[in-house]
Amino acid sequence: MYSFEPSDEQKLLIETARRYSVSDLRKAAHDAEEKKELPLTLINKGWELGILHASIPEAYGGFGERSTLTSALAAEEFAYGDLAGALAIGTPSLFALPILLAGSEAQKKQYLPPIIASDWKPYTAALIEPAFDFDPNDLKTIAKAEGGEYILTGEKAFVPFAAQAEVMIVFAKLKKETKGFIVPKGAAGLRVQEEREKYMGLNAIPFYKVTLDGVKVSKSDLLPGDFAPLLDASRVAIAAMAVGVAKAAFEYARDYARERDVFGVKVAQKQAIAFMLAEMATEIEAIRLLVWEAAWAIDNNKEDASQKAYLAVTGAIDMVMMVTDRAVQILGGHGYIRDHPVELWMRNGRGFATFTGLAMV
Repeated sequence: MYSFEPSDEQKLLIETARRYSVSDLRKAAHDAEEKKELPLTLINKGWELGILHASIPEAYGGFGERSTLTSALAAEEFAYGDLAGALAIGTPSLFALPILLAGSEAQKKQYLPPIIASDWKPYTAALIEPAFDFDPNDLKTIAKAEGGEYILTGEKAFVPFAAQAEVMIVFAKLKKETKGFIVPKGAAGLRVQEEREKYMGLNAIPFYKVTLDGVKVSKSDLLPGDFAPLLDASRVAIAAMAVGVAKAAFEYARDYARERDVFGVKVAQKQAIAFMLAEMATEIEAIRLLVWEAAWAIDNNKEDASQKAYLAVTGAIDMVMMVTDRAVQILGGHGYIRDHPVELWMRNGRGFATFTGLAMV
């Protein structure tokens, strides 16, 4: 049975991640969003906390065994500071964890040690497609076997740091299954759109469209493992980050309501506001428990792990939108001013429904 009491190691991780989140990520978030760039020194500082490193076994250069729950706790704390920063720090995980969970032994030995041994580098992955009916289990990007190679054709969107990445994993449909393929920078037929994609939020991270026009990769570049564990890892990560963003918005709105006077009465004393805050807090805690349960199920190889991961992310998508929207409402006119972070949290919160594949734990 799982416990609601974090281990001493998890408590230390939470405290360390929270300090970095509040002291570094939160302080830099506004300027990074406005300037459309996260300082590399900021990303490296978060990378040096070793969240990914702790998930990689010693045999491949890491110093631990993967714990989805522990990584989810860290993801929540990072997103509590700034979602763009959390996603940027975790971008190498989009490449490393598929290698770890679905890669061959040769792929693990070739790719994982260099990632862990170096400073942060933009290893990335391309899953999302520019289609209203995007389904990670029924991709439009196609892989066909031809001789000793695979031919990849399709279009991807929302690929973080694609222009800077030396190598990426591209997910495509092979027969009726979603499979990952290792594609190096400069491969013939691989084109990264020069102009960054423009979104409502997350402007501090460069996202690009990627086109694959008959890209050839060798059979040794196919990740032989199943896609389902990767999708579960992404859903738990996204749900955990949604909890972090929602918690940040709730606490900011709560504190504002406690301090702000309207006609001689604190905003928090207004019954309608008090009810809103209570519902926000309740929903955050409910989804957090779903995230923990899903992560625990994955770590313990439970048969219903995928179902729990799906429930967690589905609930988190609705919860974070509700909480961030109400945080803006509670601040009134001030909620619409960019000097307050709630408007950024709401813009980022609206995007969670489209973030599948942007994070993994």
